[in-house]
Amino acid sequence: MLSSLSLQHMGHPDEIAAAIPFLASPVASYVTGAKLDAHGGYNA
Repeated sequence: MLSSLSLQHMGHPDEIAAAIPFLASPVASYVTGAKLDAHGGYNA
C-alpha cells in the first residue's frame, strides 16, 4: 500500500487531526463546502 501513496508513509493520527484546528480557525473563514482529503496522496 505504501507504494500507492505519494508521500510514501502511512498517516499518523496527529497528521489527520491537524485538519480540525485549521478548519476551526479564522484562517479557514473563507472555506465553504470543501472536502478536505487527508490521505497522503492515495488518489493523486
